[in-house]
Amino acid sequence: MYMTQALQRALQQTPDAPFTVFGDRTRTVRESAGRIARLAGALRELGIEPGDRIAMLALNSDRYLEYLMASWWIGAAVNPVNIRWAGPEIRYSLEQSGTRVLFVDDTFAPLVEQLRDVLDVIVHCGEQPLPEGLLSYEDLLAGADPVADGRHGGDTLAGVFYTGGTTGFPKGVMLSHANMIVSSLGSQAGGQVAVPGGRMLHAAPLFHLAALAAWNMQMLVGGVHVVIPAYEPVAALRAIERHQVSTALLPPVMIQMLVDHPDREDYDLSGFQSFIYGASPMPEALLKRAMAAFPAARFTQAYGMTEVAPVATLLTGADHADGARLRSAGRAAPHCEVKVVGPDGTELPRGDVGEVVLSGGHVMSGYWDKPEESAAVLCDGWFRTGDGAYMDEDGYLYIVDRIKDMIVTGGENVYSAEVENALAQHPAVASCAIIGVPDDTYGERVHAVITLAPGATATADELRAHCKTLIAGYKAPRTAEFVTELPLSPAGKVLKRELRRPHWKDKDRSVN
Repeated sequence: MYMTQALQRALQQTPDAPFTVFGDRTRTVRESAGRIARLAGALRELGIEPGDRIAMLALNSDRYLEYLMASWWIGAAVNPVNIRWAGPEIRYSLEQSGTRVLFVDDTFAPLVEQLRDVLDVIVHCGEQPLPEGLLSYEDLLAGADPVADGRHGGDTLAGVFYTGGTTGFPKGVMLSHANMIVSSLGSQAGGQVAVPGGRMLHAAPLFHLAALAAWNMQMLVGGVHVVIPAYEPVAALRAIERHQVSTALLPPVMIQMLVDHPDREDYDLSGFQSFIYGASPMPEALLKRAMAAFPAARFTQAYGMTEVAPVATLLTGADHADGARLRSAGRAAPHCEVKVVGPDGTELPRGDVGEVVLSGGHVMSGYWDKPEESAAVLCDGWFRTGDGAYMDEDGYLYIVDRIKDMIVTGGENVYSAEVENALAQHPAVASCAIIGVPDDTYGERVHAVITLAPGATATADELRAHCKTLIAGYKAPRTAEFVTELPLSPAGKVLKRELRRPHWKDKDRSVN
């Protein structure tokens, strides 16, 4: 199969049905397919060849979806850029992947001068007047001849999706068309997430693979894609009411904002039928409030990561209705095999905590131009997640720790080593450790434990501002504490479990 196949099916069966809704702009399947074919033709005229990488740095829009399809139409690979990154991180991902073309909207056009020298072409896809030195998206479409869909699929590279790294820079996950389709098909079969012929709200950022996977699930069963530029509770509520949205993927922090909004009951949300959530821990109390707020909706939790395109396990609607395992990450999705193993790779008895490993046709081929890092996680057909968990007798998985010291804050992954690297560059910092601590809004927040250099002074706000010049703002420590020394093992390694213990003492989370 290939990622444009669902569009070809819709073009054959429902060409005049609405396909995308963005603000006051609605386009049919036929209109969208024509634009995609012309955009693909324009990219071809710009010299883009199969396998070339094409990036998008933009808020959500209907043009974002056209960019994805047009890239695949000619056999290119997408590189959706994390809109929360700082300039150096964006530049690294574009340069490291050899990306040739960047689409940029009004919000991110000011960053172009930092990136221009590493790109062949930059295309403006916003609504405002064309910035100097950029090509116009709409002019490219108007002047290009449409080209036929190349129907590139199978093991062809579909995208390089950058995820946080432990060495100071992100890693580019290489996913094929088959990887992405297997994950979406299996997730839809196991979780019945997208409503056939329904309307999906795209509020979570489309650079995130979870959002792309949900979009593809809706593509596979047909329907309408209602897009808002970025998540904001009132905008989401208005879109759900106005367009009778049936489905949405939202991380827990977004669901909390929706459920707790004081005006929620003023909106007609009766058409809403299905939530899919994941990306960070969902507090059980919040989940119960959400289920009460949307009593007619089916809730599905997905656990996974970018490296598996991205779904591994599902806690289904039936599991939520039963209510006995709301703290579980669910069971293996139909397309995935899941095991919990010990250090030697041997599967552990049920109930024992070990590392989660995954196998299936959705597992990445590796990290872009990082063979050593790829070999470290791809072993004998299994992907090592670095997550600690146990499995019960019925195959339900319970995540208890993050072996890689990853922090999940508001649905975004943050790796402590990356933040520590930035923080340590401040002259007042002698040593530091980054941990995740409980946060009622974001699930976890980034917390710094710092020792200062002799005679030096610094405040938490000052150090946070310093970090934000080097890494994305959401990675910078939100809180900090200053200590005289960090607890160390005999080998000199910081004992983060000792730092976590007072914060997680009364919480449902392992600190080991």
